[in-house]
Amino acid sequence: MNLKMISRGPLVFLALVSIALAFQTSALAQDVDPILDSSRQAVQDTDQSQERVDQLDSRIQNLLSDFRANLKQLEQLNRYNASQQRQVDAQRREIESLTNDINNIASLQRAIQPLMEDMVEALDQLVEADLPFLLDERRGRVQRLRNLMDDPSRSPAQRYRLVVEAYQIENEYGRTIEAYRGSIEVGGRQFENVEFVRIGRASLVFRTDDDETLMRFDPEARQWVNLDLSFLPDVKMASRIAREQIPPDLMFIPVRAPRAGEGG
Repeated sequence: MNLKMISRGPLVFLALVSIALAFQTSALAQDVDPILDSSRQAVQDTDQSQERVDQLDSRIQNLLSDFRANLKQLEQLNRYNASQQRQVDAQRREIESLTNDINNIASLQRAIQPLMEDMVEALDQLVEADLPFLLDERRGRVQRLRNLMDDPSRSPAQRYRLVVEAYQIENEYGRTIEAYRGSIEVGGRQFENVEFVRIGRASLVFRTDDDETLMRFDPEARQWVNLDLSFLPDVKMASRIAREQIPPDLMFIPVRAPRAGEGG
């Protein structure tokens, strides 16, 4: 009986030790699990925090990029606005200048209208005192200018331009040669369809087609006089030159001989 009790003693001890270890392991497990859960939660929180940091950093970089782009655009806009302001200032100065010109137009018109009327009268006197070539055309031009001076539909600029054009036409007569046909009455005799030859303002002659009549205009006497028929070949040459049938060449033309003391 004692042997049985002695032999079961170690078993009981081992069982007690196992139970104690089991209780200790269970207790340790109960203590470690919350720690592990806390660690896992901390790691998860850290990952989430890092993700938020990365998101914030990306957003900051995007905002910084946008800020730099907007800053550059603002600089360009400032330069553009400065350029536009310079143009506005220049246009404002131009407007002020034009306004001053407009304000002076009335006084300018008052001054230029009498001037143009005097120019028309001077042109009329020139035509009447000049060699009598193309009289109908030239007198008609003067009359149209007179009518123009009283035409309210024409601006002063248009009137002035037409007056100047008329003077330019008259000026061209002094350095051109011309041949044309027309009719004229001299000494009560009517000459129909004769040929006139004008050489600048130096000489004006006409001849009949049968070459029997050759006359020139005398500026001093203000009348037509007979011209020696020896000038007929030169008159015909001048006519052909004026009609561009032959090239320019030397020729004799009838002009008044200068008097002593003339020309300086």
